[in-house]
Amino acid sequence: MHASLQRLKTYLLCGVSHVIPFVACGGILIAVAIAFAPMRPGTGPDFSQAPVLKVIMDIGLAAFSLVVPVLAGYIAFGMADRPGLVPGFVGGFISNAVGAGFLGGLAAGLLAGGVVLLLRRLPVHRLLRPIMPILVIPVLSSLVVGLVMYGLLGAPIKGLMAWLAQALQNLGSGNQVLLGLVLGAMIAFDMGGPVNKAAFFFGVAMIREGHVGVMGACAAAICIPPLGLGLATLLAPGRWTDSERESGLAALAMGAIGITEGAIPFAAADPVRVIPTIMGGSALGAVIAMLGSVGDHAPHGGLIVLPVVDHRLWYLAAIAIGTLAVAVAINLLRAPARSAQPSAEAP
Repeated sequence: MHASLQRLKTYLLCGVSHVIPFVACGGILIAVAIAFAPMRPGTGPDFSQAPVLKVIMDIGLAAFSLVVPVLAGYIAFGMADRPGLVPGFVGGFISNAVGAGFLGGLAAGLLAGGVVLLLRRLPVHRLLRPIMPILVIPVLSSLVVGLVMYGLLGAPIKGLMAWLAQALQNLGSGNQVLLGLVLGAMIAFDMGGPVNKAAFFFGVAMIREGHVGVMGACAAAICIPPLGLGLATLLAPGRWTDSERESGLAALAMGAIGITEGAIPFAAADPVRVIPTIMGGSALGAVIAMLGSVGDHAPHGGLIVLPVVDHRLWYLAAIAIGTLAVAVAINLLRAPARSAQPSAEAP
C-alpha cells in the first residue's frame, strides 16, 4: 500500500514539475495586466483603453489554458513514458472542454497512463512492435481516454453545477455564516476548476443584483490558498524542497492578484493534506468577510481589488487570518523535506 502511494506521488510530482512554469508564466502576465488596467466598479479590469495590456492578458490566459493538459500529459508521462503524452494531453484538453478542470486533469492523466500500461502488455506480432508506441498505442489510448472523459464526466459535472447553483441561491437568503463557509470551501476545493467557478460566478451574479457581500467573501477566499501555501514555505523552509519554495514565491505573487491556481502545484503533489487545509483557510476568511460586511464591487479577488472593496480593514483581516491559518496548519501536517525528489525533475 505504501509503495503504491509513493508511486502515485511520483506520478503527480512529475506532472507538477512540468506545469509550474506554465502557472508562473500565466500568473505573472495576468498580474501585470490587471495591476496596470483601470478598475471599474461592477465590471472589473477595463482593457478597452489599454490594448497592450489586453494582449498581455490574453497571452497569460493562453498559458493558463495549457495548465490542465500539461499536468495530465506529464502525469501520464511519469507513469508510461512518452507513449503516455498523447492520451494525457488529449484527456487534459477534454477535461477543460467538459468543465472538469484541475481535478479532471488529474483523473485524465492517471487514466491515460494506466491505459497505456495495459496496452503495452498486449501480445503483438513482432512486425507490429515498432509502430506500437508511435501509432497504435497513442491512437487507442486517446480514444479510450476521450470516450471516458466525454461519456462519464460531462453530464455529471453539468448536473453538479446546476445543483450547486441552486444550493447557493437557497443559502444566500438564509445563514450568511454558512454561506461564507460553503463559498470559501468551494473556492479552494479545485482552485479554478468547476466548483471554484460555480462559487465565483454566483458572487458575480450577486453583484448585478446589488448584493456585493457575496463577492466580498469570494474575493477574500480566492487569494488565501496561494498566499497561505507561499507563506508556509517562508515560515518553515526546511519542510519544503527547493522547487516547492520556488513555487511558493510564485504563489505569493499570484495570490496577491487573486489567482487561486497558484496553489495547484502544491495540491497536485500532496492533495490529501493540502486541499482540506486550504478549504479550511478559505472558509475561515470568507466567514470573517461576511461578518465584517465586506463588499466587492468588482468580479475579481485578491489585494488588487482593494480600491473597490467596502470595509477594507475587515477584508484585509479576513485574508490575513485565513492565510496564516493555512500556513501554520500545513506546516504542522507536513514532515520536513528530506531532499528534492529527482523524479519531480525528470525530463
